[in-house]
Amino acid sequence: MRFTFLLLLILPCFSLNLFSQEVPCPKDENIPYLVTFGPDACPSWGDDDFSQAFFFVIPEAHTQPVYIRVFDPDTGGEHDEINGFWNTKINFSVYGGEGAHSDPDAQGVDPVGNYRSGNLMASRTFGNEPEWDDKWYTFGPFNPAEGEYQEQFGGNVFKVIAEGVEGNDGNMYRYFLSTHPEQNIPVEGANAFAYEYTFRLWNDAEQISSIFPYIDEHTIYVEIRNFDWDYDGEIRVISVARQGELLTVSGDDEWKENRLEILPEERNTSMQIQFRKQQDPLVRNNNVVVNIRNQYDEALPFYVIPIGGVPVYRYGIGVRPRRN
Repeated sequence: MRFTFLLLLILPCFSLNLFSQEVPCPKDENIPYLVTFGPDACPSWGDDDFSQAFFFVIPEAHTQPVYIRVFDPDTGGEHDEINGFWNTKINFSVYGGEGAHSDPDAQGVDPVGNYRSGNLMASRTFGNEPEWDDKWYTFGPFNPAEGEYQEQFGGNVFKVIAEGVEGNDGNMYRYFLSTHPEQNIPVEGANAFAYEYTFRLWNDAEQISSIFPYIDEHTIYVEIRNFDWDYDGEIRVISVARQGELLTVSGDDEWKENRLEILPEERNTSMQIQFRKQQDPLVRNNNVVVNIRNQYDEALPFYVIPIGGVPVYRYGIGVRPRRN
């Protein structure tokens, strides 16, 4: 498995800092919205497969009901991206029980096979519904024990899939894991992660967005793939041993792949993939897709709250003597 028991040791050490379960995390990730398009959209709008899965980890010690809230679930209005006229429906589904996360298809980056594994707990499809524009919709309550217990996370896991079922517009949305049906009150010690991120960038070149893959002790190298970046500035990798290594960026409707050898100091830490927009010309409403795989072609998780904290480059590690 890609996860190790060391992760179990790391998570409790930082659980007191895991207070925000807004997805994306406004503090560390600084991403305005997740995005999912209807299935009739062209991928060049910034969504390669019109489906996105997120996993919410609830600590074993938490036994009270939880709620998964979705901000602005409808497709229409101020935050979403119109393509001609509003004709899009997006389905949000919550899964728990055996296989919700552990099924190999659930851990992939494409909606194929048994990616909807587990027990369907709740589902709703939203179209252009003004009553839900700029509002929160709540799924639940869910008993944490209804999730799939995963020892490597030390808790129960629920999966949420957002998938386009009609139309060609883009739905911008956020999640919040809450202890209350009508307020955003975080579950202490919880976290969320995805194996592929599809998200909207700010229309402000001063805003820097980030995502945080966790590199386990077995990782020898990674392949970082980005889609439809539109040549919008720079994508950099920061770690305890990298000060800001530049990646090859994708253009319109294309994938670019970068292979990085993992240094010993980078194992059992988080990396930061940083997105820096260009000033001129300003690319507006830019959506991008990112995933990362190890040498076994396994997708690695991006944690909303980076395991071990945001990585800080250590000069003494990064500077190495040149070998002749």
